[in-house]
Amino acid sequence: MPRVLIADDLDQGGIDLLRQAGIEIDERLKLKGPDLHAALQAADGVIVRSATKLTAAEFEHPGKLKAVVRAGVGVDTIDVAAATRKGIVVMNTPGGNTVSTAEQTMALLLALARHAPAADASVKAGKWERGKFMGAQLAGKTLGIIGLGRIGREVARRAASFDMKIVGFDPMLAPERAAHLGIESVPDIPSLLPRCDFLTVHVPGGAETLNMIGAAELALMKKGARVINCARGGIINEQALADALKSGHLAGAALDVYSQEPPPADHPLTKLPNVVTTPHLGASTVEAQVSVALEAAQLLIDYLTKGIVQSAVNMASVDRTELQELRPYIDLARRLGILQAQMAQGSITRAQLSYRGEAFQRGTKLITAAFAAGLLESRLPEANIVNAKLLAEERGIEIVEQTSSKKGDFNTLIKADVTTDKKAYTAAGTLFGNQFLRLVQLGPYGLDTYLDGIMLIFTHQDVPGMIGFLGTIFGKHRINIAQMTVGRTQPGGEAIGVLNLDNAPTEDALKQVRQHPQITSLSVVKLPPAGQMPVWFG
Repeated sequence: MPRVLIADDLDQGGIDLLRQAGIEIDERLKLKGPDLHAALQAADGVIVRSATKLTAAEFEHPGKLKAVVRAGVGVDTIDVAAATRKGIVVMNTPGGNTVSTAEQTMALLLALARHAPAADASVKAGKWERGKFMGAQLAGKTLGIIGLGRIGREVARRAASFDMKIVGFDPMLAPERAAHLGIESVPDIPSLLPRCDFLTVHVPGGAETLNMIGAAELALMKKGARVINCARGGIINEQALADALKSGHLAGAALDVYSQEPPPADHPLTKLPNVVTTPHLGASTVEAQVSVALEAAQLLIDYLTKGIVQSAVNMASVDRTELQELRPYIDLARRLGILQAQMAQGSITRAQLSYRGEAFQRGTKLITAAFAAGLLESRLPEANIVNAKLLAEERGIEIVEQTSSKKGDFNTLIKADVTTDKKAYTAAGTLFGNQFLRLVQLGPYGLDTYLDGIMLIFTHQDVPGMIGFLGTIFGKHRINIAQMTVGRTQPGGEAIGVLNLDNAPTEDALKQVRQHPQITSLSVVKLPPAGQMPVWFG
């Protein structure tokens, strides 16, 4: 009989569902240290919320532990990489608290606009200070939303019912898809901030988004604007926000999350009169608790009794033997996705994968998913072979496949044609042997270059002296060139060059390269080292 550890508070409905499936329950809350480690070793699966932290130490000797389920969205309290290295599946419940968090955002937005908490405290103190609490109506105001995933889109839908104008930024949501949702899309955060009367953020926590909104960004906002954060603490720099509020540049802020929870007594924001604070209540509704509990329980039931993996953040829903056979194709497709994400200009709207030869015979669904994961991973760290295609489609990126059994010039070929709102770009790769990956096409140019590490890609006129010019500059800057390849359509015409570099070029070196009159464009692309697979591959 499988055994599941319930490590944090979980609605009874989820526990009952597990028991009905014949699973033994070990419900012990607030375990730490050796007690937590022993309980994990004795369990086949564990359900956690935000209270229990699962670090690399907990996974070092996992015993019979096979799966971790986070009853919620964020997995920042789980060392996913450490779990993956031990073959432990990590799953979450992405849909369970979407509506509740969106409603909490709206509750704080309204409370902030109408001074509801302060007015309530005033009346209860026996005062009647109508003039002190003059508010602002939402109708006609502009709400800026950073992050247009599930929660951001639900906030937009609710704000629109208040006759607010919605302006949003999400590099993974195509402008056409945003417009369909009634959201005006902007190309970057600096374009968004000056237009906002209210700003709310709905992006994942972590290094990529830490201090995303700092002093410089807050200074771009209108005088008298207001800010809301129900996502993760630290996305908005708390000291910078306090300074902007004290100076009078911002009229108010509302926070449900903090860099440190609970916030310390000397926190710069919790004592300010123009700040509304709540203790991380985004998912704290009866409905959300029931939803995530049932979803978490069902995920473990499916995995422990049927071997089905869903909503995983670190592995694919596929037989392990098949996954190993597909390894070089998955590696190649992911690298093409990473390259295209860095080369793309504008918002990506479409990606067409064309398979020829052996790649066609390998089952392209997982390979396409690997490309999508590579395309998204720099912006969405949670993207993996399981969820990447869905995440792309939710952001208006259409991903399609074409296949042909004909081999053409190569035994196998994967070509990725990516379209943005500004241009279209082609990149194609192949396998030499069973392990060597090669980039064989960029745009209209054929070439043969390594598909790993640091790549300097430049378009130029095919004139004498180019190789010497580049070698001289990089030699002076002690940047070693591992390989150089050139693709051209005709001698003396337009060409593309790729340098594989052992170390990243300095800005000074790049500036000197750009000064060559025959170089028309220059890009630095960073790919994983040769052989390095993503954490979700296991």
